[in-house]
Amino acid sequence: MRAADADRQVVAEQLRVALDEGRLDLHEYDERLRRAYGARTYGELDALLTDLPGVTPPAAARLAVPEGQPVVPGTLPAGRPATSRWLLQVWLPYLQVVPIVLAVWAIASAVAGDLLYFWPGWVAGPWGALLLIRTVGGLAGGEPQRWTEKRERRRQRKRAKRDRRR
Repeated sequence: MRAADADRQVVAEQLRVALDEGRLDLHEYDERLRRAYGARTYGELDALLTDLPGVTPPAAARLAVPEGQPVVPGTLPAGRPATSRWLLQVWLPYLQVVPIVLAVWAIASAVAGDLLYFWPGWVAGPWGALLLIRTVGGLAGGEPQRWTEKRERRRQRKRAKRDRRR
C-alpha cells in the first residue's frame, strides 16, 4: 500500500527520537531519513524502523486507527498539522503588524478629533492580497510539507553541529 506524506513525517520523527536516544548515529540517521522521504510504500517505511525498539511502523499505526475516526493527512506527531504551522509562519507577521498600524491610525484620528484618511488600507490591503496568493499557491503546491521537511533538516544540522562541539 502506498504511503502518504504524513506517514513519511511520522517515520522521520521516530528516527529523530532514535537519534536523540543514541540508538542511531548521525550517518545512519541521515541515510534512513533520506530513504524515508523517498519511500513510496508502507513496506519501505516499516523497514527503516524494524530494528528500533518502541516504535510503531506506519502500516501498523494506520491499521490501529479505531473505526469511524478519520486519519488526518499531514498531522505531525506533536498533534499540530504541518499546514497550520506553515500558515501561522506565513501569516503571523501580518497579524502582528496590521493591528499596530490600525492602532496608530486610531490614536492619530482620536488626537486630531476627526477620522483621518484610512492609510492602513495601503499596508494591509496589498500585503494581505500577496499573502492570500502565496497561501493559495503554497497549499496547492504542497509547500507546507516541503517547509516542514526543510525545518527538520535545519534542526538536524544544528543538532549535529552541537554534537560535534561536545
